[in-house]
Amino acid sequence: MALRTLSKKPGIGMTSARTRDRMLARLREQGIKDEATLSAIGEIPRHIFVDEALSIRAYEDVSLPIGHGQTISQPYIVARMTEILRNDKPLNKVLEIGTGCGYQTAVLSRVAREVLSVERIRPLLLKARDHLRALKCSNVKLDHADGSKGLEDYAPFDGIIVTAAASHIPQDLLSQLAEGGRMVIPIGTESQTLYLIERLNDEFKKTELEAVKFVPLLGGLS
Repeated sequence: MALRTLSKKPGIGMTSARTRDRMLARLREQGIKDEATLSAIGEIPRHIFVDEALSIRAYEDVSLPIGHGQTISQPYIVARMTEILRNDKPLNKVLEIGTGCGYQTAVLSRVAREVLSVERIRPLLLKARDHLRALKCSNVKLDHADGSKGLEDYAPFDGIIVTAAASHIPQDLLSQLAEGGRMVIPIGTESQTLYLIERLNDEFKKTELEAVKFVPLLGGLS
């Protein structure tokens, strides 16, 4: 019932099944192959995570402002990071650094058994909580905390996804990654690169993936 009510926002023509199908077709053309990731993105209504004035652009492959200097990532980046994290395998417990509006969180909730997500900006966290409750994402726990420190009490995680660019890989996040786990994180300031970090035999393998553009990862609370 909640989903039906939410989909009555302005721009309803852009929220149709056909529009989402076009988005999925575009993601396939861009190289996304993981069917679980594509299914999750096709299921989650991206338009409810942006302001009504921007809902007509919700299914374009662009990032959009969500307030407080933050953005919702473009669908390709959400799909790419989720696909890399999954690596064609079921995910157990995932830590997300940077809840934002909750869109990436919602996608993760469809491909992982449990998702813990950290956001430093309280108003964004409260909005994200409302969105996720409306979508009945019951396997998600949100925390108002400094993401660079992770969530030590809930570690280890078999997947960590960071949705803001760090100047370096936070040591706290490395220590919270389970053996055999994977972390996807953008690194850099002016120029940013997406990296995959894998924990293998208590060592860390770092793989450079592609150029990206994220807001910076900041410490402290707001």
